[in-house]
Amino acid sequence: MHLLIPFAFCSSDGCSSALPSLKLPHLEKLLARLTSQPLDTGDEFSLSPPHERALARALSLPTEDGLIPWAALHQQPANGAWAFITPCHWQVGTNHIAMSGQELPDFSAHESQTLLTAMQPYFAEDGIALHYEHPTRWLARGNVFRGLATASLDRVVGRNVENWMPRSASAASLRRLQNEMQMLLYTHPVNEARAQRGAPPVNSFWLSGTGAMPQPPLNPAVATQPMVVNTLRVAALNEDWPAWVQAWQALDASDCAALLAALDQGESCQLTLCGERHAQTFHTQPQTYRQRFMKLFGTQPPSNLLEQL
Repeated sequence: MHLLIPFAFCSSDGCSSALPSLKLPHLEKLLARLTSQPLDTGDEFSLSPPHERALARALSLPTEDGLIPWAALHQQPANGAWAFITPCHWQVGTNHIAMSGQELPDFSAHESQTLLTAMQPYFAEDGIALHYEHPTRWLARGNVFRGLATASLDRVVGRNVENWMPRSASAASLRRLQNEMQMLLYTHPVNEARAQRGAPPVNSFWLSGTGAMPQPPLNPAVATQPMVVNTLRVAALNEDWPAWVQAWQALDASDCAALLAALDQGESCQLTLCGERHAQTFHTQPQTYRQRFMKLFGTQPPSNLLEQL
C-alpha cells in the first residue's frame, strides 16, 4: 500500500502560519514507524511539481522536468507524442494574465465538443490531431510535443501564465496557435451563451503532460500505481489555509489511519509527502533497537517535517 499526498505543504506565508494549528496524530505515528528514503529535491519553479515526479518514478516513467508523458500514458499503447489540452478561463489584469483558480463552471460536454470542433482545423494545420476525453480535458497528438517541456496545470492555476509558457524554439507555433484561438473564442457562440447566463468565457487553453512513452513501452503489470490523495489540492491552489487545515485533518483521520492499520497488520507500506519543492518517501523497513529508541524519544511534530517540503 502506497499513499501519495500532493500539496502536503506549500511555499506560502499563509501555509506556514497555518501549520501550528495542524494536528495529525496518525501521520505522526506513521512517521515514527516508517524509514525515510532520500529526499527528492527541487524548487517551486520546476515545470513538474514534486507529486508528479514521485508518481512518475513509481510508474517507471521518465522524470525529466516538464516531459513526464502523462497524455501518452492515457493512450496505451501510445504511438507518437501526445499532450493534454485544457480549455480554460484566463483572468486579464492590468499587468498580467492569470489562470483561473477553478475548473470551468457549468461547462457541458456539448459546449466542450463544439469548441473542439471549431478549433480542430487550426490545430490540424500545424500537424496536431485533437481528441475529446472529457469536458475540461482533451488529448492532442503531434510531433511538436516530442521533447517540448511544458508546465503542469498545478503550477499555473491562479498564477501569471506568462511565467509558465513554453520557451523553446519549437513552441513558437503553439504560441501563435494560442493567440489565434483566443481570437476565435472571443466571439464564439458558446461564449456568447455563457455570458448570457453569467458563466466565465472559455478564452484560452493550457498545454501540459507532453512527451512520448519510453521504448520499450511501460508494462502496466510491473508498475504499481500509488493511491494519490488529492483532497488538499483545491484549498492549496486557492490559498484557503483554514480549508487546507480541515482537509489535512480529515485526510489524517481517514487515509493515514487506514495506512497505519495496514502497517499494524504487517503489510508493506509506503507514504510519500509532496510539497511545492520537494517530495519525501517513507517505507517499511526493519529498524534496529537503537533506531526505534531514537525515533521514540526524538519524534517531532509532523509540521516540522512538512515545512521542509
